[in-house]
Amino acid sequence: MSDASLNTTSYENEAGFGDFFALLKPRVMSLVVFTAFVGLLVAPVPVHPIIGFAAILFIAIGGGASGALNMWWEADVDALMKRTRKRPIPAGKITAGEAKAFGLTLSVMAVVMLGLAANFVAAGLLAFTIFFYVVVYTMGLKRRTPQNIVIGGAAGAFPPMIGWAVATGGISIESVLMFSIIFMWTPPHFWSLALFMNDDYTKAGIPMLPVTHGRRVTRAHILVYTLLLAPVAVSAGFTSIGGPVYLTASVLLNAWFIAGAVKIWRRSEEAAVADKYAAERKFFRISLLYLFLHFGALLAEGVLRTIGMGGW
Repeated sequence: MSDASLNTTSYENEAGFGDFFALLKPRVMSLVVFTAFVGLLVAPVPVHPIIGFAAILFIAIGGGASGALNMWWEADVDALMKRTRKRPIPAGKITAGEAKAFGLTLSVMAVVMLGLAANFVAAGLLAFTIFFYVVVYTMGLKRRTPQNIVIGGAAGAFPPMIGWAVATGGISIESVLMFSIIFMWTPPHFWSLALFMNDDYTKAGIPMLPVTHGRRVTRAHILVYTLLLAPVAVSAGFTSIGGPVYLTASVLLNAWFIAGAVKIWRRSEEAAVADKYAAERKFFRISLLYLFLHFGALLAEGVLRTIGMGGW
């Protein structure tokens, strides 16, 4: 092999900006940014645009840092799963040590800078979110209990509370309700994914509910959590962040989501295998739209309230 070919191979295996950016789990980070932004905007205390931009940036970096640390710890199982084996570490682009150092550095920077830019209540919530996602969920729960996603879902539910705390310096019933919507939404969202990705989780030894209790039990759990989610989501419409736009959207979205969960619950495994889990895949996509539209409706109420037209 010539020196030129050796140099080419070395160059191709080097990590680029895109590989480090992939460590941040940009799709997850986009949800963090959006819900944190909504939490900040619907708060009753106005925030200077520069402070608001800086706060959302550091919340995004903190969320991305959690993703990098998750990939560092999960590199072995990521290599076994079809959905994750092309991530930077199992693909050989970035070493586990590099991902760990990257994640820790960004975590410290994000928390400190959020405290300086906004306040240390918001920074404390961000620090706890990173700790909860990495230590409690990734290291402690994910490989030990089928309730991993139920308890671990709290990590993804904190961003709107952090955004609210940036503006108000505290916590309120409104921010707790925004947290609760995401917390209750997470199990049916991820369990619907697990229904059609069950083989991956089995191969990786991750005790997701379909692996430990079977798909029939998982379908029932999806329905139960969807039914429990509905009153939580609708109740936010009667608080200071709600209004007729949000309430109408929430009622319609929850009726749609419950109908989808009932369909999932009624499905036989034979029918699901026959159409390659088409209904389950559709429910997973609907769940993403469900959350986006709920927070979009809260955002609309916030904008209308700013111009004197929103709320009750």
